[in-house]
Amino acid sequence: MKAPHRAIPLVITSLAVTLLSSSSAGAFGGPGSDVRGGANDSGELSASASHSRIKVTQTSGPTGGKQGTVASTDVNWKPPPCWYEPVFTPEQLKNFSENDGSGDAGLRDGWYGSELWTDHFRDEKDATTIFTKPATVKGYKNYNLGKKGYFWRGVAPNVTELDDTTLCSRLMFWQDAGEIPDVPNAPTPEVLADYAYDKVKVPATEVELKPAARSTVNLPTWVWLDKGTFKDVKVRAELPGTGLWAETTAKPVALHLDPGTEDAEVFPASGDCAINDDGSIGTPYTKGAADKTPPCGIRYLRATDGTPYQLSASVTWKITWEGSDGSAGDLPDGTFETTQDMNVQEIQSINR
Repeated sequence: MKAPHRAIPLVITSLAVTLLSSSSAGAFGGPGSDVRGGANDSGELSASASHSRIKVTQTSGPTGGKQGTVASTDVNWKPPPCWYEPVFTPEQLKNFSENDGSGDAGLRDGWYGSELWTDHFRDEKDATTIFTKPATVKGYKNYNLGKKGYFWRGVAPNVTELDDTTLCSRLMFWQDAGEIPDVPNAPTPEVLADYAYDKVKVPATEVELKPAARSTVNLPTWVWLDKGTFKDVKVRAELPGTGLWAETTAKPVALHLDPGTEDAEVFPASGDCAINDDGSIGTPYTKGAADKTPPCGIRYLRATDGTPYQLSASVTWKITWEGSDGSAGDLPDGTFETTQDMNVQEIQSINR
């Protein structure tokens, strides 16, 4: 007599990693797969424990030139480790289960093999779980075909970093259309905003200098950026099939200068140059201002000896969000830093 199929609990970390790294077609978390649930870019039906369906698009702000992501100024802040997302419609799940079916149907309770999918989601066979309650999950009849809604599952950007084995670990489950599951770690606009934090692309910080090629000991170097260089960057994160969205806005608020050596002075003394409403920073150098103190700048006190100083320019971005349900809030400030070479020469004197 053939033994019934059942869920295979993943209780050993290395085993979980092995299954989640399967190279089988459509396997959840397979290397190089960019599968986002439902139909992916190639039209194949699958889902991934480590790839979210959240769609992030930039709606305003600079798009050209060098860009990068911000680093949080709060070293203790972390985005949510996981959440639930809608993955399959009944029709998509039928197609996937009967034509592929490889992979896992939950973050922790591993399922592997197409018959496991058809047993539970088509043939109403109960499934046994180990990390979530209830331990026995009632099966579905014919993938819920004819019903409006989605099958949901847990998503974690890094499954191996989930310390709590119960987080987002429910076996894939059904939710009627237009409803968000009433479960811990259900998606919210704030979750979408948090997810979008490191998807915000801000412009690189290469400041204008005068003198540009080489500074002179004890003479100020003026630092500025023309207006319009820095503008608010706004991205919209939305989760298809839920009506949930969040808009995350990064607003530049200050430029911090680090001359790259203790043998220097910065202006202002804090090294923080304010960003004006028009996106400019400091004041452009004008002829005859060489001996004046710039509102934003540096004075080097010692010449370089063949190795240039590394001038660091770091822009602080204030980050806020607002969501589809009227909620709003702040996220930790972010910084983006670039460096550029600074050669400093001694004052050349002429004896008469």
